[in-house]
Amino acid sequence: MTGTDDMVADEDALFVLTAVLLTPAQFPSVLGDDYVAACAVLGLEPYAEGYGLVLGQDGTGARWTVVVDDVSLVAVAIASWDCGMEYDLSPDDRSVVCALPGWPLALAVAAPGVPAPHDPVPDPAAQGKDPVPLTPPDTEAWGPAQRRMGADEIALQWAAWREQVDDETAFGRPGGTEGTDGTGGGGEAVGPVVEPDGSGGGVAPSARHPGIRRVLDEVRAYLAAPPPPGRIRSAFAPGGARTLRVDGPGWSLVARTDDIAFVLLDEEPGEVLPVGRGAELPRLLSALEEMSVRPS
Repeated sequence: MTGTDDMVADEDALFVLTAVLLTPAQFPSVLGDDYVAACAVLGLEPYAEGYGLVLGQDGTGARWTVVVDDVSLVAVAIASWDCGMEYDLSPDDRSVVCALPGWPLALAVAAPGVPAPHDPVPDPAAQGKDPVPLTPPDTEAWGPAQRRMGADEIALQWAAWREQVDDETAFGRPGGTEGTDGTGGGGEAVGPVVEPDGSGGGVAPSARHPGIRRVLDEVRAYLAAPPPPGRIRSAFAPGGARTLRVDGPGWSLVARTDDIAFVLLDEEPGEVLPVGRGAELPRLLSALEEMSVRPS
């Protein structure tokens, strides 16, 4: 493998463009609701240690996702890039688990000095048994992947999304009508607010939404019967709080342990439904935090 500064178009070299982690605590949500499901999409065993996914192009410009078991090396590279530092990610060949055609994520960059990104040419010796190239989710339609991407965006931009919720009117603070189920008072949903690619612009307050009640019931069930690894993930948040990402069949929940929660549903394209704190939500989030997995 080689970095993009190496301009020699060696067909056998991989020009690394980016990398992501695939662990119980941190994995591309587009791949599944949990770590086990994400591994299944890539045909990998869900080992507890996890993997690193290195995305790049070969000398012909073909897209490849190289799976490595040196998670620490990939984590160091990602942390360095996030800090604006250069890092030559070159995993040892012995750490390579497999190479999969295509990319599971959409990239806006390409390696210099090689042809434009494209799917690898099928190997004639494989007699049509080559794996189907990985592709990013369709941004023109709403579905599970887009729902999870929307929740990821809310978690990433929590402050901006939180500013769109008026506590007094949406959740019935003192003098209001907040429900004891945590769904809060407020108006009905007012239209799509998250685009299929995960972007969006606003929050649609909800009044005792049946979808929210279903989600809360399923979340409570997790406390009695823990779900597969990765269904409940915890990340840093300011002020000593934690950001929780919880997923289930057809729904995603993102919350701050010191604040409210937001729910996205497969059956309601683009809608973001806020969940007021009420009497129960703080206890529920605390219990979820205790059983969550955190990045190491």
